Amino acid sequence: MRSRQRMFAAVMRLLLKCLRLGRRRRFKLVRQVEQLWHYGHLCLRSLLYNSFTNGDVVLDSLFEPVYWLVDHVTRWFGVVFVALVIGLTSSIVAIVYICLLPLILQTYTPAWICWHLAYGHWNLIMIIFHYYMAITTSPGHPPQAKNDLTGISICRKCIAPKPARTHHCSICNRCVLKMDHHCPWLNNCVGHYNHRYFFSFCLFMTMGCIYCSISGWEMFRDAYAAIERMKLLEKERLQVAANQTYYQTPPPTFSFRQRAFHKSVVYLWVLCSSVALALGALTLWHAALITRGETSIERHINRKERQRLQKKGKVSTAHSTGPGWARARHDVPLPVLQVFRNPYSYGSWDNWKVFLGVDVPRHWLTRVLLPSPHLPHGTGLSWDLPPCVTEQRTPLLAI
Repeated sequence: MRSRQRMFAAVMRLLLKCLRLGRRRRFKLVRQVEQLWHYGHLCLRSLLYNSFTNGDVVLDSLFEPVYWLVDHVTRWFGVVFVALVIGLTSSIVAIVYICLLPLILQTYTPAWICWHLAYGHWNLIMIIFHYYMAITTSPGHPPQAKNDLTGISICRKCIAPKPARTHHCSICNRCVLKMDHHCPWLNNCVGHYNHRYFFSFCLFMTMGCIYCSISGWEMFRDAYAAIERMKLLEKERLQVAANQTYYQTPPPTFSFRQRAFHKSVVYLWVLCSSVALALGALTLWHAALITRGETSIERHINRKERQRLQKKGKVSTAHSTGPGWARARHDVPLPVLQVFRNPYSYGSWDNWKVFLGVDVPRHWLTRVLLPSPHLPHGTGLSWDLPPCVTEQRTPLLAI
């Protein structure tokens, strides 16, 4: 009896030891897994940590493959886009001369004929001149050798001096003075020396498309109704031809010239209206940038810098204020925060004068309303106060 009790106690002690050992091993394994998880998480955060990371940075990183594809595709398709612009514009001009001009000369009054001839040809000349100049004019590139300019940095891709407002174009693989963007429709960068040509082309092309859309609205309605009537008569002709007897005559058909005329008018109106909407929105966007004295790239940079300084409490979110001191409760002096401003902005009106190169009042006619190949203010290497600016702005916090 005692031997059985001793044996049972020994078995129970062995079982308890096994349970304790299994529990210890299980807890040890769980602790090792937790340590590995925390170590991996710490390594991942240390590799990806960046104090400047936010939603915009993550979005830009996700779009890097798209940017790479656009850079490489645009480099090869620039010539195709230029040929497309020339081809579409030439087709519109041909339709106007072949189809619409004879109709205008036959039906309009002499005053309206003179107006259409004068405005239409002036707008066409401005479009052709500015598009040709935007394509053939170099946007400007900084010198590769060392110079005496102060306050310049070094481009990390060109390993060359990089003056203020200069940015590297990944498509042209060069730095561009006062770069706005690379335009595939020009197969060229928009920079310091051809920015005015690019904007003027967009403006006059939009005006020309709006002019064609408004002037051809009645013709478009008549042509569209005629095309619908053609389809109906063609359907009736096929039905009559299927059931035709020797004494039945099929309805008359439209000639090829009539079909081509009506379809050309519809094509002209649809294309001009579409271009007017799309290009008009782009023109308004660039007009707003010119009013603020910024380029497309500088708007993004200034917005990021403004947000960064606002988070640090160095600039105010108000639209206007000046340096000085304000009084809070208990007469505690508090500094009035400065407003973030673009240092290259001279005011809305002066920004337009600097951009268009208007120094005297007659330049609004000779340099804006007429084709003019005059150069912009400055060399793009330094940004001194232009002579057409009425008053110098007080420098405030800016980039």
